[in-house]
Amino acid sequence: MTSVSVYLLLLVMPFVASKSSSQNPGCRIRITSKGLQFVKLETLKFVEQELENITIPDLSGTEGRFSYSINNVRVTHLQLSQSDLMFQPRKQLVLDISNASISLTFQRKLLYWLFYDVGMINASAEGVHIKTELDLSQDSKGRLKISNMTCDATINRMQAGFSGTLKRVYEFLGTFITTGMRFLLNQQICPALRHAGLVLLNALLNTIPVKNSVDDYIGIDYSLMSQPLVSEDSMDMDFRGMFYSLNAENDTIPNTSPALHIKQKERMVYIALSEYFFDSAMYAYYRSGVLSLEIANEQVPKDLEILLRTSYFGSLMLLDPSVAEAPMKLELKVSTAPRFTIKPAGTSVSVNAILNIYLIPPDQPPVQLSSMTMESRLNAKVTLKKTTLQVHLDLKRFRIYSNKSALESLALIPLQGPLKTLLQLTVMPVLNERTKRGVSIPLPEGLDFTRETTTHHAGFILIGGDLHFSKSLREVINKYRPETTPLPETTQSANEAV
Repeated sequence: MTSVSVYLLLLVMPFVASKSSSQNPGCRIRITSKGLQFVKLETLKFVEQELENITIPDLSGTEGRFSYSINNVRVTHLQLSQSDLMFQPRKQLVLDISNASISLTFQRKLLYWLFYDVGMINASAEGVHIKTELDLSQDSKGRLKISNMTCDATINRMQAGFSGTLKRVYEFLGTFITTGMRFLLNQQICPALRHAGLVLLNALLNTIPVKNSVDDYIGIDYSLMSQPLVSEDSMDMDFRGMFYSLNAENDTIPNTSPALHIKQKERMVYIALSEYFFDSAMYAYYRSGVLSLEIANEQVPKDLEILLRTSYFGSLMLLDPSVAEAPMKLELKVSTAPRFTIKPAGTSVSVNAILNIYLIPPDQPPVQLSSMTMESRLNAKVTLKKTTLQVHLDLKRFRIYSNKSALESLALIPLQGPLKTLLQLTVMPVLNERTKRGVSIPLPEGLDFTRETTTHHAGFILIGGDLHFSKSLREVINKYRPETTPLPETTQSANEAV
Protein backbone atom coordinates (compact mmCIF):
# COMPACT_ATOMS: atom_id res chain seq x y z
CA MET A 1 0.00 0.00 0.00
CA THR A 2 1.40 3.39 -0.96
CA SER A 3 1.95 6.18 1.54
CA VAL A 4 -0.83 8.18 -0.14
CA SER A 5 -3.28 5.30 0.32
CA VAL A 6 -2.32 4.96 3.97
CA TYR A 7 -2.85 8.68 4.46
CA LEU A 8 -6.31 8.55 2.86
CA LEU A 9 -7.23 5.53 4.97
CA LEU A 10 -6.27 7.37 8.13
CA LEU A 11 -8.49 10.26 7.09
CA VAL A 12 -11.48 8.06 6.34
CA MET A 13 -11.30 5.69 9.33
CA PRO A 14 -12.42 8.18 12.02
CA PHE A 15 -15.44 9.09 9.90
CA VAL A 16 -16.35 5.44 9.35
CA ALA A 17 -15.88 4.65 13.02
CA SER A 18 -18.07 7.55 14.09
CA LYS A 19 -20.81 6.50 11.68
CA SER A 20 -20.74 2.88 12.78
CA SER A 21 -20.75 3.76 16.47
CA SER A 22 -23.58 6.27 16.15
CA GLN A 23 -26.89 4.94 17.38
CA ASN A 24 -30.35 6.37 17.66
CA PRO A 25 -31.82 6.60 21.16
CA GLY A 26 -34.48 4.17 22.29
CA CYS A 27 -36.09 6.91 24.37
CA ARG A 28 -36.14 10.70 24.01
CA ILE A 29 -37.63 13.06 26.60
CA ARG A 30 -38.48 16.70 25.93
CA ILE A 31 -39.05 19.23 28.71
CA THR A 32 -40.85 22.30 27.33
CA SER A 33 -41.03 25.87 28.59
CA LYS A 34 -44.41 25.06 30.14
CA GLY A 35 -42.81 22.28 32.13
CA LEU A 36 -40.00 24.57 33.20
CA GLN A 37 -42.44 27.23 34.40
CA PHE A 38 -44.27 24.60 36.44
CA VAL A 39 -41.00 23.50 38.03
CA LYS A 40 -40.12 27.16 38.72
CA LEU A 41 -42.68 27.50 41.52
CA GLU A 42 -41.21 24.58 43.43
CA THR A 43 -37.68 25.76 42.64
CA LEU A 44 -38.33 29.21 44.15
CA LYS A 45 -39.68 27.62 47.33
CA PHE A 46 -36.47 25.61 47.52
CA VAL A 47 -34.29 28.68 46.90
CA GLU A 48 -36.16 30.64 49.59
CA GLN A 49 -35.64 27.84 52.11
CA GLU A 50 -31.94 27.64 51.30
CA LEU A 51 -31.43 31.39 51.66
CA GLU A 52 -33.42 31.45 54.89
CA ASN A 53 -30.93 28.98 56.33
CA ILE A 54 -27.76 30.85 55.40
CA THR A 55 -25.32 31.44 58.22
CA ILE A 56 -24.02 34.99 58.58
CA PRO A 57 -20.98 35.47 60.82
CA ASP A 58 -20.86 37.94 63.69
CA LEU A 59 -19.74 41.46 62.91
CA SER A 60 -17.90 43.97 65.10
CA GLY A 61 -15.98 47.16 64.62
CA THR A 62 -14.92 50.52 65.97
CA GLU A 63 -15.34 53.94 64.39
CA GLY A 64 -13.84 56.65 66.59
CA ARG A 65 -15.60 56.48 69.92
CA PHE A 66 -18.34 54.24 68.54
CA SER A 67 -17.94 50.47 69.01
CA TYR A 68 -20.45 47.89 67.90
CA SER A 69 -20.94 44.15 67.59
CA ILE A 70 -23.83 42.18 66.13
CA ASN A 71 -24.58 38.47 66.39
CA ASN A 72 -27.41 35.95 66.12
CA VAL A 73 -28.22 37.10 62.60
CA ARG A 74 -31.32 35.37 61.21
CA VAL A 75 -33.16 35.67 57.94
CA THR A 76 -36.85 36.13 58.75
CA HIS A 77 -38.45 36.66 55.36
CA LEU A 78 -37.67 36.64 51.64
CA GLN A 79 -39.64 38.17 48.82
CA LEU A 80 -38.70 36.68 45.43
CA SER A 81 -41.67 37.88 43.42
CA GLN A 82 -39.84 38.93 40.25
CA SER A 83 -38.07 35.83 39.00
CA ASP A 84 -37.67 33.77 35.87
CA LEU A 85 -36.42 30.25 35.15
CA MET A 86 -35.56 29.77 31.49
CA PHE A 87 -33.64 27.70 29.01
CA GLN A 88 -30.49 29.15 27.55
CA PRO A 89 -29.38 27.62 24.22
CA ARG A 90 -26.56 25.10 24.38
CA LYS A 91 -26.96 23.29 27.71
CA GLN A 92 -27.92 25.72 30.41
CA LEU A 93 -30.71 26.66 32.76
CA VAL A 94 -30.86 30.24 34.02
CA LEU A 95 -32.54 31.44 37.22
CA ASP A 96 -32.85 35.23 37.29
CA ILE A 97 -34.24 36.89 40.43
CA SER A 98 -34.59 40.67 40.43
CA ASN A 99 -35.76 43.34 42.88
CA ALA A 100 -35.99 40.82 45.72
CA SER A 101 -35.93 41.70 49.41
CA ILE A 102 -34.48 39.90 52.41
CA SER A 103 -35.54 40.71 55.98
CA LEU A 104 -33.15 40.06 58.86
CA THR A 105 -33.04 40.36 62.59
CA PHE A 106 -29.99 40.33 64.88
CA GLN A 107 -28.73 41.25 68.35
CA ARG A 108 -26.78 44.49 68.80
CA LYS A 109 -24.27 45.69 71.35
CA LEU A 110 -23.39 49.36 71.00
CA LEU A 111 -20.98 51.55 72.98
CA TYR A 112 -20.78 55.31 72.45
CA TRP A 113 -18.74 57.28 74.96
CA LEU A 114 -20.07 56.07 78.29
CA PHE A 115 -23.41 54.91 76.93
CA TYR A 116 -23.92 51.17 76.47
CA ASP A 117 -26.96 49.69 74.78
CA VAL A 118 -28.14 46.24 73.71
CA GLY A 119 -31.21 45.15 71.81
CA MET A 120 -32.64 43.82 68.56
CA ILE A 121 -32.20 45.33 65.13
CA ASN A 122 -34.53 44.66 62.23
CA ALA A 123 -32.88 45.13 58.86
CA SER A 124 -33.81 44.56 55.24
CA ALA A 125 -31.84 44.16 52.05
CA GLU A 126 -33.64 45.77 49.13
CA GLY A 127 -33.11 45.59 45.39
CA VAL A 128 -31.46 42.14 45.57
CA HIS A 129 -30.51 40.73 42.18
CA ILE A 130 -29.41 37.09 41.81
CA LYS A 131 -28.55 35.39 38.54
CA THR A 132 -27.40 31.78 38.35
CA GLU A 133 -26.50 29.72 35.29
CA LEU A 134 -26.44 25.94 35.57
CA ASP A 135 -24.58 23.83 33.02
CA LEU A 136 -26.25 20.47 32.37
CA SER A 137 -24.24 17.49 31.13
CA GLN A 138 -23.87 13.72 31.40
CA ASP A 139 -21.44 12.12 33.80
CA SER A 140 -19.31 9.03 33.20
CA LYS A 141 -22.26 6.75 34.03
CA GLY A 142 -24.60 8.50 31.62
CA ARG A 143 -26.50 10.30 34.38
CA LEU A 144 -27.83 13.84 34.00
CA LYS A 145 -26.00 16.22 36.34
CA ILE A 146 -25.25 19.88 36.99
CA SER A 147 -21.60 20.09 36.02
CA ASN A 148 -20.98 23.78 36.60
CA MET A 149 -22.73 26.79 38.08
CA THR A 150 -22.03 30.51 37.95
CA CYS A 151 -23.66 33.03 40.27
CA ASP A 152 -23.94 36.82 40.42
CA ALA A 153 -25.49 38.47 43.47
CA THR A 154 -25.83 42.18 44.25
CA ILE A 155 -27.67 44.18 46.93
CA ASN A 156 -28.77 47.69 46.00
CA ARG A 157 -29.36 49.03 49.52
CA MET A 158 -29.54 47.95 53.15
CA GLN A 159 -31.78 49.50 55.80
CA ALA A 160 -31.75 49.00 59.56
CA GLY A 161 -34.30 49.99 62.20
CA PHE A 162 -33.21 50.60 65.79
CA SER A 163 -35.28 50.33 68.96
CA GLY A 164 -34.55 51.18 72.55
CA THR A 165 -33.62 54.24 74.56
CA LEU A 166 -30.76 55.32 72.28
CA LYS A 167 -32.63 54.89 69.00
CA ARG A 168 -32.25 58.47 67.80
CA VAL A 169 -28.67 58.73 69.00
CA TYR A 170 -27.51 55.68 67.01
CA GLU A 171 -29.56 56.05 63.87
CA PHE A 172 -26.96 58.24 62.22
CA LEU A 173 -24.31 55.64 63.04
CA GLY A 174 -26.33 52.85 61.41
CA THR A 175 -24.38 53.29 58.18
CA PHE A 176 -21.46 51.42 59.67
CA ILE A 177 -23.63 48.45 60.58
CA THR A 178 -25.68 48.32 57.37
CA THR A 179 -22.56 48.52 55.21
CA GLY A 180 -20.98 45.60 57.07
CA MET A 181 -24.18 43.56 57.02
CA ARG A 182 -24.66 44.24 53.33
CA PHE A 183 -21.18 42.91 52.63
CA LEU A 184 -21.59 39.80 54.80
CA LEU A 185 -25.04 38.92 53.46
CA ASN A 186 -23.93 39.31 49.87
CA GLN A 187 -20.97 37.01 50.44
CA GLN A 188 -23.29 34.21 51.68
CA ILE A 189 -25.88 34.17 48.88
CA CYS A 190 -23.87 32.56 46.06
CA PRO A 191 -22.10 29.92 48.17
CA ALA A 192 -25.50 28.84 49.51
CA LEU A 193 -26.96 28.60 46.01
CA ARG A 194 -23.91 26.77 44.66
CA HIS A 195 -24.25 24.17 47.40
CA ALA A 196 -27.97 23.87 46.62
CA GLY A 197 -27.25 23.31 42.92
CA LEU A 198 -24.08 21.26 42.81
CA VAL A 199 -24.77 19.11 45.87
CA LEU A 200 -28.47 19.03 46.69
CA LEU A 201 -29.97 19.20 43.20
CA ASN A 202 -27.44 16.67 41.93
CA ALA A 203 -28.58 14.39 44.76
CA LEU A 204 -32.10 14.80 43.38
CA LEU A 205 -30.93 13.96 39.85
CA ASN A 206 -29.34 10.81 41.26
CA THR A 207 -32.86 9.50 41.88
CA ILE A 208 -33.44 9.23 38.11
CA PRO A 209 -33.21 5.53 37.19
CA VAL A 210 -30.19 4.90 34.95
CA LYS A 211 -29.46 1.19 34.99
CA ASN A 212 -31.43 -1.06 37.28
CA SER A 213 -33.51 -4.21 37.32
CA VAL A 214 -37.14 -4.28 36.20
CA ASP A 215 -37.93 -7.69 37.69
CA ASP A 216 -36.10 -10.95 38.39
CA TYR A 217 -35.24 -11.43 34.71
CA ILE A 218 -34.49 -8.17 32.91
CA GLY A 219 -33.10 -4.69 33.53
CA ILE A 220 -33.33 -1.30 31.80
CA ASP A 221 -30.55 1.04 30.71
CA TYR A 222 -31.58 4.71 30.73
CA SER A 223 -28.10 6.19 30.43
CA LEU A 224 -27.80 9.41 28.46
CA MET A 225 -26.24 8.97 25.03
CA SER A 226 -25.24 12.61 24.56
CA GLN A 227 -25.28 16.00 26.22
CA PRO A 228 -28.76 17.54 26.67
CA LEU A 229 -29.83 19.64 23.70
CA VAL A 230 -31.17 22.97 24.99
CA SER A 231 -33.00 25.51 22.86
CA GLU A 232 -34.87 28.65 23.84
CA ASP A 233 -38.11 26.80 24.56
CA SER A 234 -37.22 23.15 25.23
CA MET A 235 -34.62 20.65 26.37
CA ASP A 236 -34.24 17.25 24.68
CA MET A 237 -32.49 14.31 26.33
CA ASP A 238 -31.59 11.11 24.46
CA PHE A 239 -31.55 7.93 26.56
CA ARG A 240 -30.33 4.52 25.49
CA GLY A 241 -33.71 3.03 26.35
CA MET A 242 -32.48 -0.55 26.15
CA PHE A 243 -33.59 -3.61 28.10
CA TYR A 244 -31.19 -6.44 28.83
CA SER A 245 -31.26 -9.89 30.37
CA LEU A 246 -29.82 -10.00 33.89
CA ASN A 247 -28.15 -13.27 32.92
CA ALA A 248 -26.48 -11.84 29.80
CA GLU A 249 -26.21 -8.05 29.96
CA ASN A 250 -24.03 -7.77 26.87
CA ASP A 251 -26.30 -9.88 24.65
CA THR A 252 -28.50 -7.26 23.00
CA ILE A 253 -30.01 -6.58 19.59
CA PRO A 254 -28.85 -3.71 17.35
CA ASN A 255 -30.95 -0.58 17.22
CA THR A 256 -32.23 -0.15 13.67
CA SER A 257 -35.16 2.10 14.58
CA PRO A 258 -35.42 5.53 12.94
CA ALA A 259 -34.41 8.72 14.71
CA LEU A 260 -36.89 10.17 17.21
CA HIS A 261 -38.12 13.63 16.23
CA ILE A 262 -40.40 15.47 18.64
CA LYS A 263 -42.06 18.55 17.15
CA GLN A 264 -44.74 19.13 19.76
CA LYS A 265 -44.28 21.73 22.53
CA GLU A 266 -47.82 22.22 23.85
CA ARG A 267 -47.55 19.95 26.93
CA MET A 268 -45.03 20.10 29.75
CA VAL A 269 -43.23 16.85 28.89
CA TYR A 270 -43.04 14.49 25.91
CA ILE A 271 -41.62 10.96 25.88
CA ALA A 272 -40.84 9.24 22.57
CA LEU A 273 -40.35 5.45 22.67
CA SER A 274 -39.01 3.67 19.60
CA GLU A 275 -39.72 0.15 18.36
CA TYR A 276 -36.25 -0.75 19.60
CA PHE A 277 -37.29 0.15 23.16
CA PHE A 278 -39.98 -2.55 23.12
CA ASP A 279 -38.06 -5.02 20.94
CA SER A 280 -35.13 -5.01 23.34
CA ALA A 281 -37.53 -5.82 26.19
CA MET A 282 -38.95 -8.77 24.27
CA TYR A 283 -35.47 -9.99 23.35
CA ALA A 284 -34.32 -9.69 26.97
CA TYR A 285 -37.25 -11.82 28.15
CA TYR A 286 -36.62 -14.27 25.33
CA ARG A 287 -32.91 -14.45 26.19
CA SER A 288 -33.82 -15.04 29.85
CA GLY A 289 -35.86 -18.11 28.85
CA VAL A 290 -39.11 -17.01 30.46
CA LEU A 291 -41.28 -16.83 27.33
CA SER A 292 -42.65 -20.33 27.79
CA LEU A 293 -45.66 -21.83 29.48
CA GLU A 294 -46.93 -25.29 30.36
CA ILE A 295 -50.64 -26.12 30.52
CA ALA A 296 -51.26 -29.50 32.08
CA ASN A 297 -53.85 -31.67 33.83
CA GLU A 298 -56.86 -29.64 35.01
CA GLN A 299 -55.61 -26.52 33.21
CA VAL A 300 -56.41 -28.14 29.85
CA PRO A 301 -60.11 -27.55 29.12
CA LYS A 302 -62.05 -30.81 28.79
CA ASP A 303 -63.59 -29.94 25.41
CA LEU A 304 -60.12 -29.11 24.04
CA GLU A 305 -58.69 -32.36 25.42
CA ILE A 306 -61.46 -34.36 23.74
CA LEU A 307 -60.85 -32.53 20.47
CA LEU A 308 -57.11 -33.20 20.68
CA ARG A 309 -57.61 -36.89 21.41
CA THR A 310 -59.98 -37.08 18.44
CA SER A 311 -57.47 -35.33 16.17
CA TYR A 312 -54.69 -37.70 17.18
CA PHE A 313 -56.85 -40.80 17.44
CA GLY A 314 -54.62 -42.67 14.98
CA SER A 315 -51.49 -41.95 17.00
CA LEU A 316 -53.18 -42.89 20.26
CA MET A 317 -54.30 -46.25 18.87
CA LEU A 318 -50.67 -47.21 18.37
CA LEU A 319 -49.82 -46.58 22.01
CA ASP A 320 -50.26 -48.77 25.04
CA PRO A 321 -53.76 -48.21 26.51
CA SER A 322 -52.32 -47.03 29.82
CA VAL A 323 -50.26 -44.44 27.99
CA ALA A 324 -53.04 -43.43 25.60
CA GLU A 325 -55.33 -42.56 28.49
CA ALA A 326 -52.70 -40.51 30.31
CA PRO A 327 -53.34 -36.79 31.01
CA MET A 328 -52.31 -34.26 28.42
CA LYS A 329 -49.80 -31.42 28.62
CA LEU A 330 -49.40 -28.47 26.26
CA GLU A 331 -45.98 -26.87 26.13
CA LEU A 332 -45.87 -23.40 24.54
CA LYS A 333 -42.49 -21.84 23.88
CA VAL A 334 -41.66 -18.71 21.89
CA SER A 335 -39.26 -19.68 19.10
CA THR A 336 -37.93 -16.19 18.26
CA ALA A 337 -38.01 -12.89 20.11
CA PRO A 338 -41.34 -11.09 19.51
CA ARG A 339 -41.15 -7.90 17.43
CA PHE A 340 -43.07 -4.65 17.79
CA THR A 341 -44.38 -2.70 14.81
CA ILE A 342 -45.47 0.89 15.46
CA LYS A 343 -47.51 2.71 12.82
CA PRO A 344 -49.77 5.77 12.95
CA ALA A 345 -52.75 3.37 13.10
CA GLY A 346 -51.47 1.61 16.24
CA THR A 347 -48.99 -0.87 17.68
CA SER A 348 -48.86 -4.61 17.08
CA VAL A 349 -46.61 -7.44 18.24
CA SER A 350 -45.64 -10.45 16.10
CA VAL A 351 -45.09 -13.67 18.05
CA ASN A 352 -43.93 -17.05 16.70
CA ALA A 353 -44.04 -20.03 19.00
CA ILE A 354 -43.84 -23.80 19.04
CA LEU A 355 -46.72 -25.73 20.61
CA ASN A 356 -45.85 -29.28 21.67
CA ILE A 357 -48.58 -31.70 22.76
CA TYR A 358 -47.63 -34.48 25.18
CA LEU A 359 -49.15 -37.33 27.08
CA ILE A 360 -47.75 -37.55 30.59
CA PRO A 361 -48.21 -41.11 31.91
CA PRO A 362 -47.36 -41.53 35.61
CA ASP A 363 -43.79 -42.56 36.33
CA GLN A 364 -42.89 -42.53 32.62
CA PRO A 365 -41.29 -40.07 30.27
CA PRO A 366 -43.70 -37.76 28.35
CA VAL A 367 -44.87 -39.02 24.97
CA GLN A 368 -45.03 -36.35 22.26
CA LEU A 369 -48.10 -36.45 20.06
CA SER A 370 -47.43 -33.44 17.88
CA SER A 371 -45.40 -30.31 17.38
CA MET A 372 -46.91 -27.32 15.60
CA THR A 373 -45.94 -23.76 14.84
CA MET A 374 -48.09 -20.88 16.03
CA GLU A 375 -48.09 -17.45 14.44
CA SER A 376 -49.99 -14.72 16.23
CA ARG A 377 -50.35 -10.97 16.10
CA LEU A 378 -51.22 -9.02 19.22
CA ASN A 379 -52.55 -5.50 19.64
CA ALA A 380 -50.51 -3.50 22.16
CA LYS A 381 -51.85 -0.54 24.12
CA VAL A 382 -49.12 1.53 25.78
CA THR A 383 -50.11 3.73 28.73
CA LEU A 384 -48.27 5.80 31.32
CA LYS A 385 -49.57 5.95 34.89
CA LYS A 386 -47.69 8.49 37.01
CA THR A 387 -44.14 7.30 36.24
CA THR A 388 -44.88 3.68 35.28
CA LEU A 389 -45.04 2.62 31.65
CA GLN A 390 -47.46 -0.25 31.06
CA VAL A 391 -48.41 -2.40 28.04
CA HIS A 392 -51.71 -4.27 27.64
CA LEU A 393 -51.86 -7.02 25.00
CA ASP A 394 -54.86 -8.42 23.12
CA LEU A 395 -54.82 -11.37 20.76
CA LYS A 396 -55.76 -10.20 17.27
CA ARG A 397 -54.77 -12.91 14.79
CA PHE A 398 -53.80 -16.52 15.28
CA ARG A 399 -52.99 -19.50 13.10
CA ILE A 400 -51.25 -22.86 13.50
CA TYR A 401 -49.65 -25.23 11.06
CA SER A 402 -47.82 -28.52 11.29
CA ASN A 403 -44.06 -28.81 11.23
CA LYS A 404 -44.37 -32.15 9.43
CA SER A 405 -46.67 -31.82 6.43
CA ALA A 406 -49.25 -29.67 4.69
CA LEU A 407 -51.78 -32.48 5.07
CA GLU A 408 -51.43 -32.41 8.85
CA SER A 409 -51.77 -28.62 8.74
CA LEU A 410 -55.18 -29.05 7.12
CA ALA A 411 -56.15 -31.48 9.83
CA LEU A 412 -55.26 -28.85 12.46
CA ILE A 413 -57.76 -26.27 11.19
CA PRO A 414 -60.51 -27.41 13.62
CA LEU A 415 -58.08 -26.81 16.51
CA GLN A 416 -57.47 -23.15 15.72
CA GLY A 417 -60.64 -21.85 17.40
CA PRO A 418 -60.28 -23.82 20.66
CA LEU A 419 -56.54 -23.09 20.88
CA LYS A 420 -57.16 -19.36 20.33
CA THR A 421 -59.71 -19.43 23.14
CA LEU A 422 -57.19 -21.25 25.32
CA LEU A 423 -54.60 -18.54 24.64
CA GLN A 424 -57.07 -15.76 25.46
CA LEU A 425 -58.15 -17.39 28.72
CA THR A 426 -54.84 -18.83 29.90
CA VAL A 427 -51.80 -17.25 28.25
CA MET A 428 -52.85 -13.61 27.73
CA PRO A 429 -53.69 -13.02 31.43
CA VAL A 430 -50.23 -14.29 32.37
CA LEU A 431 -48.56 -11.96 29.86
CA ASN A 432 -50.62 -8.95 30.91
CA GLU A 433 -49.97 -9.61 34.58
CA ARG A 434 -46.28 -9.33 33.83
CA THR A 435 -46.52 -6.23 31.63
CA LYS A 436 -48.93 -4.58 34.10
CA ARG A 437 -46.07 -4.23 36.57
CA GLY A 438 -44.53 -1.84 34.08
CA VAL A 439 -41.23 -0.03 34.07
CA SER A 440 -40.34 3.39 35.44
CA ILE A 441 -39.50 6.26 33.12
CA PRO A 442 -36.41 8.41 33.79
CA LEU A 443 -37.89 11.19 35.94
CA PRO A 444 -36.66 12.34 39.37
CA GLU A 445 -38.47 11.03 42.42
CA GLY A 446 -41.46 13.14 43.40
CA LEU A 447 -42.53 14.01 39.83
CA ASP A 448 -45.51 12.27 38.23
CA PHE A 449 -47.23 12.41 34.85
CA THR A 450 -50.82 13.65 34.59
CA ARG A 451 -53.32 14.10 31.73
CA GLU A 452 -51.42 11.74 29.45
CA THR A 453 -52.04 11.56 25.72
CA THR A 454 -50.60 8.89 23.43
CA THR A 455 -50.09 9.21 19.68
CA HIS A 456 -48.55 6.74 17.24
CA HIS A 457 -46.03 7.64 14.58
CA ALA A 458 -43.95 5.69 12.10
CA GLY A 459 -41.52 3.74 14.27
CA PHE A 460 -42.26 5.32 17.66
CA ILE A 461 -44.91 6.15 20.26
CA LEU A 462 -45.17 9.68 21.65
CA ILE A 463 -46.63 10.24 25.12
CA GLY A 464 -47.34 13.82 26.13
CA GLY A 465 -48.44 15.00 29.53
CA ASP A 466 -48.18 17.49 32.34
CA LEU A 467 -46.23 17.24 35.57
CA HIS A 468 -47.37 16.93 39.15
CA PHE A 469 -45.31 17.05 42.35
CA SER A 470 -46.35 14.05 44.44
CA LYS A 471 -43.64 15.10 46.91
CA SER A 472 -42.18 18.54 47.46
CA LEU A 473 -38.70 19.25 46.19
CA ARG A 474 -37.57 19.85 49.76
CA GLU A 475 -39.00 16.51 50.93
CA VAL A 476 -37.12 14.52 48.29
CA ILE A 477 -33.87 16.46 48.78
CA ASN A 478 -33.98 15.96 52.55
CA LYS A 479 -34.52 12.24 51.97
CA TYR A 480 -31.39 11.96 49.82
CA ARG A 481 -29.36 14.77 51.38
CA PRO A 482 -25.70 13.71 51.19
CA GLU A 483 -23.19 14.01 53.96
CA THR A 484 -21.44 17.36 54.12
CA THR A 485 -18.87 17.40 51.33
CA PRO A 486 -16.78 20.14 49.74
CA LEU A 487 -18.23 21.71 46.63
CA PRO A 488 -16.91 20.53 43.27
CA GLU A 489 -14.62 22.95 41.51
CA THR A 490 -16.70 25.28 39.35
CA THR A 491 -16.35 28.43 37.33
CA GLN A 492 -17.37 31.24 39.64
CA SER A 493 -18.44 34.66 38.56
CA ALA A 494 -16.23 37.51 39.54
CA ASN A 495 -19.27 39.68 40.29
CA GLU A 496 -20.16 38.58 43.79
CA ALA A 497 -19.40 41.94 45.33
CA VAL A 498 -21.71 44.34 47.11
